[in-house]
Amino acid sequence: MSADQKPVIAIVGPTASGKSTLGIEIALELNGEIINCDSVQVYQEIEIATAKVPIAERKGVPHHLIGFVPPQINYTAGEWARAAADKIDEIESRGRVALLVGGTGFYLRTFRQPLFPSPQTDSTLRNRINTIRERKGPEHVHRMLQRLDPEASRRFFPRDWPRVQRALEVYLQTGRSIVDQLEERPVSPESTRRLRILALNPPRSELYARINQRTEEHFRGGLVAEVDRLLAKGIPPDSNALGAHGYRRVVEYLQHKRSLESAIEQTKLDIRHYAKRQLTWFRHEPGVEWTEGFGEEKQVLRLVLESIAG
Repeated sequence: MSADQKPVIAIVGPTASGKSTLGIEIALELNGEIINCDSVQVYQEIEIATAKVPIAERKGVPHHLIGFVPPQINYTAGEWARAAADKIDEIESRGRVALLVGGTGFYLRTFRQPLFPSPQTDSTLRNRINTIRERKGPEHVHRMLQRLDPEASRRFFPRDWPRVQRALEVYLQTGRSIVDQLEERPVSPESTRRLRILALNPPRSELYARINQRTEEHFRGGLVAEVDRLLAKGIPPDSNALGAHGYRRVVEYLQHKRSLESAIEQTKLDIRHYAKRQLTWFRHEPGVEWTEGFGEEKQVLRLVLESIAG
């Protein structure tokens, strides 16, 4: 099969749904290699709460774009999308199948629809908008955009908060509507036209129980010590790496803003909410093919392989 006929497989879904396990099994069946599509797993030294698969458990399947960015750098979706396109070309040049595995929907969307040239992210501004969103909800942020940039607000779904947030940032940084800059968007890579997006949809109650259990295991496994070490090395507490789910509340605990028990319980809630948003995100993406269950289940692997073959 030539490269222009090979599918590019994306395995997506909510956190703790077994994407990594499923991705490895599919890679073994298809002679594939995995490209990480998780915005936290790209970082070095951010380990315990990221669910990175240990090298010994990867069954010899090559993994790319994982654990390669210093944690003090705020790596962007645009950078990831360009790197992923290059990796797909590299993998296919070896006659193998490329698999994108992870739950960061904005990464995948940016791969399919490359971002236009835009001002560098202002971390202070982004943190302010994130704080507003957390306190008042994404609809409030959308209303802010509606007041400043009505045309952009009509284009973006109120709960599509990454796009709404970026539109608000661009307007506040440049005084121009993001809509005026859309024509400057680069052409999508050829490989996006061969993309198959396969999403996991496990039972919600079981998923939430798994998230709660995994969070407790992370705290028992040294998560607080890991974050303390990173802060001591000078990693900014508001960096993308330490602002991620599973890390943000630990930072607050170490800053004496909440108790350890509060950090654990709030992290569970944060991640459950994140899982729900991931499911909502992928339901709004075109062309997603859903499979019920967790990625470790034998019948899920069988159904996904049948879908790819079909």
